[in-house]
Amino acid sequence: MKRIFAILAATVLTAAGCGGGGAGGSGNRLSIATGGTTGVYYVYGGGLAKQLSANIANTQATASVTSASVENIKLLVSGKADIGFAQADTAADAVNGKDTFTSKQPVKAIARIYDNYAHLVVSPGVSATKAADLKGRRVSLGPANSGTQVVARRVLQSAGINPDTDITKQQLSISEAVQAVKDRTIDAFFWVGGLPTAGITDLATSKPDIKILDTSDVLAKMQSTYGQQYASHDVDLSLYKLSGTIKTVVIPNVLLVPDEMNEQLAYDITRTLFEKKAELAAVHPEAKKLDVKLAQQVAPVQLHPGAARYYKEKA
Repeated sequence: MKRIFAILAATVLTAAGCGGGGAGGSGNRLSIATGGTTGVYYVYGGGLAKQLSANIANTQATASVTSASVENIKLLVSGKADIGFAQADTAADAVNGKDTFTSKQPVKAIARIYDNYAHLVVSPGVSATKAADLKGRRVSLGPANSGTQVVARRVLQSAGINPDTDITKQQLSISEAVQAVKDRTIDAFFWVGGLPTAGITDLATSKPDIKILDTSDVLAKMQSTYGQQYASHDVDLSLYKLSGTIKTVVIPNVLLVPDEMNEQLAYDITRTLFEKKAELAAVHPEAKKLDVKLAQQVAPVQLHPGAARYYKEKA
């Protein structure tokens, strides 16, 4: 992981706000809205920034630390970011003007990239085997304006828990939640991210008696209430040097851009994403899952015309 952060050091900014992508090859300065520093979005986004800077003429791309999905979409719409990572459920809410978003948001997709896995991490000594057991507990739902918080609230509601009244709610980033478990100030936390998530790897190394719970029991309720973008997959916990296998809720991730992005620039971003798959996978293994056919499955978000042109050429 030290090597990864060394690679990112030259490309990652710690605050959003330098958006302004223009026409392809014409002095583009691109801001990539990612997530927290120990999540996959941040690592992946830093690697993508490096490849875009190196492979699109006259382009300088930087990645920024954010609260992730909800904030990233707001940054795109406000012009403060040019590319944003987001979960498919949050992206669907955005283009439909639902829940967090009071109106339809003008964003389009470059690609579906990999799946996020719901991690429900329970502190050592806490007797809980499923989400419903968290009633009355101190639980972090993830940072405000994050996709993690969207999923956490829906998991709890589907388990019969009101996240505003039935738990002592906290809104911690992944690094803050990990530290809170170490300090014994929370009983559990949600994190929705790729495999493995560095912060959880760190926690499992220092606290091997943590538990990561199965959340598949709420899947049917989530699908019927919120949509079919939710699925479930097995997670081999040996990824975190823990024992066993769980089945948990998964959500696709998409790369989003503003509606108004220049078509050639969107094409060049999409081309670079796939042509530099090996280099991105060297930064984080989730990039190995890039697939031209799967990438086009972004409904209800529409593909940006530049991305659609790239996929048509590859058909």
